[in-house]
Amino acid sequence: MSLLQDIISRFSKGSSSPKPTGTRPAVSAIKPARSVSAKELAIHLGIMAVLVIILVLFFFFIYLPSSTNHNDIVEVPKITGMKLDQIADILEEHDLRYEVQDSDYVSKLPPLTVITQYPAAGSQVKEDRKIFITVVAQNPPTVEMPDLKDFSLRSAQETLENFELSLGKVIYQPDSLHPNSVLGQQINGKAVEPGIRIAKHTQVDLILGSLGDNKPFAVPNLIGRTMGEAESILMGLGLVKGTITPDTLGANATINKQVPGYVRGSTIRKGERINLWLSPPKPRPVKVAPAPVDSIPTPVDSVQ
Repeated sequence: MSLLQDIISRFSKGSSSPKPTGTRPAVSAIKPARSVSAKELAIHLGIMAVLVIILVLFFFFIYLPSSTNHNDIVEVPKITGMKLDQIADILEEHDLRYEVQDSDYVSKLPPLTVITQYPAAGSQVKEDRKIFITVVAQNPPTVEMPDLKDFSLRSAQETLENFELSLGKVIYQPDSLHPNSVLGQQINGKAVEPGIRIAKHTQVDLILGSLGDNKPFAVPNLIGRTMGEAESILMGLGLVKGTITPDTLGANATINKQVPGYVRGSTIRKGERINLWLSPPKPRPVKVAPAPVDSIPTPVDSVQ
């Protein structure tokens, strides 16, 4: 028993904890933050600026070109004047695409012919660029046929032009009650009623009344005259203004050629056409008005 009591007393002494003293350990003092000098701040800002510049240069000169094919530049080929089914292969060879943006009717060109392109031929563009084109419409626009009955030849031709139609043949028929007035209107030899829709630029033939037989007369000489003067002469003689080349120079353009030409002994009949070729209008000389007498300075007498 004594041995057991001795072990228990030793164990209780070793496991006993020391009594608290009632005092807390000292807390170490917190050191204040060190202030940054102006030099160190400038260094830090400089490092940040350099990093920003590096990022910007990387974005614009490495990342952006690689993601947008910046260096893959091709030259736009000329496709105006080609048919629509011809341009696909040509543009594909240049890694380009196309889109029909608009259509317009041009009587002198086949349908689906490319009229305009953007960007223009020779432009430098990136691969896979879309080329916008305008083509000739397959079907011409239409207008209503005007009623030209009882019109004079001049009024009828002006009305046709306002409707974007053209004058075809003029056929004279004896009619003492309606001389030089429109009796009927035809297309390709068939009568056409007013109000019917026809294609723009269609040639309309007119039947005009005549007091007597349509006898031949001498071909007028129009060389050297202006377009405006020639139109008045043709209308007065009952002749038709034919093809005008070019047709964009206006009434002051000068006529340099006509068919049929003015040749001694050559004749023509009312209703027949005369085709004309034009030159640009000649500049008119500027007249300088003489100065009034009162404004002319008088010489000053010399001092004796």
